[in-house]
Amino acid sequence: MFTCLPSLRQAALRLIAAMSFVWLAACDPAMLGGAGGDGGPTIDPSAPVQVALLVPGGSGQATDSFLAQNLENAARMAIADLNGVTINLRVYNTAGNPQQAAAMATQAISDGARIIIGPLYAEAANAAGLAASQAGINVLAFSNNTTIAGGNVFVLGATFRNTADRLVGYSTAQGLDRILIAHADDLQGNLGRDAIAAAARAKGATVTGIQSYAFSQDGIFQAAGPIAAAVGSTGAEAVFVTGGVNADLPILATALPDRGFNPGATPLIGLTRWNAAPQALSLPGLQGGYFALPDQGMSAGFESRYTATYGEAPHPLAGLAYDGIAAVGALVADGNRDALTRAALTQRSGFQGTSGIFRFLPNGTNERGLAVAQIRNNQVVIVDPAPRSFGGAGL
Repeated sequence: MFTCLPSLRQAALRLIAAMSFVWLAACDPAMLGGAGGDGGPTIDPSAPVQVALLVPGGSGQATDSFLAQNLENAARMAIADLNGVTINLRVYNTAGNPQQAAAMATQAISDGARIIIGPLYAEAANAAGLAASQAGINVLAFSNNTTIAGGNVFVLGATFRNTADRLVGYSTAQGLDRILIAHADDLQGNLGRDAIAAAARAKGATVTGIQSYAFSQDGIFQAAGPIAAAVGSTGAEAVFVTGGVNADLPILATALPDRGFNPGATPLIGLTRWNAAPQALSLPGLQGGYFALPDQGMSAGFESRYTATYGEAPHPLAGLAYDGIAAVGALVADGNRDALTRAALTQRSGFQGTSGIFRFLPNGTNERGLAVAQIRNNQVVIVDPAPRSFGGAGL
């Protein structure tokens, strides 16, 4: 979780405190992806498939315990939804610790696991992947940190690059193909900057400039003027930002209009979920701006079913465990002995998940079908719906 900015003005403090939201990204130091082969284990598709679920329980932190239970709940819900496939699920607590994650991965494989789903944090996922690679077992980690992806490690979490590809593709289709990038000079901001720049190269957009700011209130205030000025001097038609509603975005979206930035003429486009807190929708700099969302119908359906089953709403990350089981179940249902190999996991048609379609890419990252939303009169309006199959609009 990213903490709030230091030295905030009182009003901004109240706003950000109200908008606090978990954003799981590169919260752990970046590490090399696990070195696995191009294959994976064979299975007997007519027999129960042994699957290990690695969760962050056992750390002593209430948030980790809550999330661990939610991940297990969602996984078991997915198993109950499978038709004609039997999964034997064993749950292992990693305590959010890399050493324990590696030990649990080794234990799971010794217990017969043919694939590992989880763990959560980047260092733990990387450690589990390295341990599992020795046995040729693939890992579907809950992390969205793409620096650990590759080899036998796949990430299930939504990635900046996937979001950037969707938004840059949409913006260029609307004629907004000259973009300025504004980002905090921290890990999240730098990863977001790189994702936007890469997406621009891939989609044929022009990056007119890159403006960074220190991750502090004063840093944003000092940079707001130069960012606003750069819009005019570079001829930017849109400004891509990486900030989150729990951190720098509220101050940036307030400071920029104060420095002459006109969001009606040059919209902000953001990599994070602006609707994570309702208060964000009234920020002046976000009016007319765009961000990406998962398939809202699918998300609402999962949340409703989870709540009916377990008596409370799921954690925002719980659906990742369901997605992992759903992918395994879909592959095993085909009756293929190689269902859990890299070749099978990276099938182009992908899978149906809790928030829409998704697929694993050969580099260990993923692609998810996303909708594009715009803020109009303090309301979220879907301007381009999430695709329902790969090869459709936005993909």
